[in-house]
Amino acid sequence: MTSQDTAVELTAETQTALERAEASHRHEALFSERAYNIKQSAVRDVFDISIRPGLVSLAGGSPSLSKLPLDLVAETASRVITEHGMTALHYGGGKGTEELRQLICEIMAEEGIVGASPDDVVVTTGSQSAQDIAAKVFCNPGDVVLAENPTYVGALNTFEAYQVHVEPIEMDENGLIPEELERRIAELEAAGKRIKLLYTIPSFNNPSGITLAAERRQRIVDICREHNILVLEDNPYGMLRFDGHPLTPLRADNPDDVIYCGSFSKIFSPGVRLGWALVPKHLYRRFYLAAEAVVLCPSSLTQLLVTEFFRTFDWRGYLAESRAVYAERCAAMLQALAEYFPAEARWTTPEGGFFVWVTLPEGIDTYPLLYQAIDAGVVFIPGAAFTPSDGPSNKLRLAFSGVAPEQIREGVRRLAPVVRGAVEANAG
Repeated sequence: MTSQDTAVELTAETQTALERAEASHRHEALFSERAYNIKQSAVRDVFDISIRPGLVSLAGGSPSLSKLPLDLVAETASRVITEHGMTALHYGGGKGTEELRQLICEIMAEEGIVGASPDDVVVTTGSQSAQDIAAKVFCNPGDVVLAENPTYVGALNTFEAYQVHVEPIEMDENGLIPEELERRIAELEAAGKRIKLLYTIPSFNNPSGITLAAERRQRIVDICREHNILVLEDNPYGMLRFDGHPLTPLRADNPDDVIYCGSFSKIFSPGVRLGWALVPKHLYRRFYLAAEAVVLCPSSLTQLLVTEFFRTFDWRGYLAESRAVYAERCAAMLQALAEYFPAEARWTTPEGGFFVWVTLPEGIDTYPLLYQAIDAGVVFIPGAAFTPSDGPSNKLRLAFSGVAPEQIREGVRRLAPVVRGAVEANAG
């Protein structure tokens, strides 16, 4: 077991999910209307508690770096500095290096996006930066962005910051429901709303772990095309399908209608803070200029490090090893849930990614259960963090990616009495 697998500090993504808040102070009057539009979550106090020794964190969606050869990463970093130091430590181009953009196209081809041009790729500071750019370029205050229910909390923060209304679309075990998408679009258009984007995580949705079925994928894009809605496809987990055969992204057959967001955080390291957007040619210039206006240029050092490492290392073999780690951990969580959780609880069975989504009986609010769980020595994220709704949620997210199997089992064992008590109290 490595230090990455045993650390209990919450990741930045988890902190965002749990906090989403600003303290009151004398400068509050200086906040923009945009800042006031960001929602607050009531679970910010979990941060200080989360570093308690012995706490098992099933909250953070951290990738496991247990199979990453740190000695080779160190050698690569040394070589980059020694041989390319003046370039690596200087400013670079705003869209990213040509070499990295070529590599990104090779990576996307592994998933089924064949023939993408490096000229259509913008290198970003993680894929969330691409979401921010898309919201800035396409959305005015009051516009609507459609999103799966539930969806990634970081995207909710981004859209709320731009004063955009996020309208949730329901999913089932096969992902976003086309009929629900059509129905909700019709309702919103009838109400005079302007819909700009569909934000979707089609493969191993964060937080639910649900995958959009292959037979639904083109229909979803077709519906959006009919209503002139751009698809913003966020696919950080696509290559982490346990069987090694990722489903073809929405972007593959729809180059003019889908902005595709990818990331090195899940397939290499979140510390390099590199992602990308594959942008339709007719939208590229404004998207790129908006990106450049924020970051000026992505880090030359991390771009060269990633490019050099991927060119000299068997990254496909590394991904295969990583998938095996995640498959083992997912199986450990599902087995522990089946053994310890009450029969009234239901959960998803992901085929990849990082998360399991647990649903408790109607009437249970999982937010108060968080503090009981912390007292029991385990932490999770309540489901309310992953929806634009202000109401309570009977769901919770458990992350298996960054925790060793024996710790996963122990965490679920600690959480089970809390869940069982809530189910019994709700039934009574």
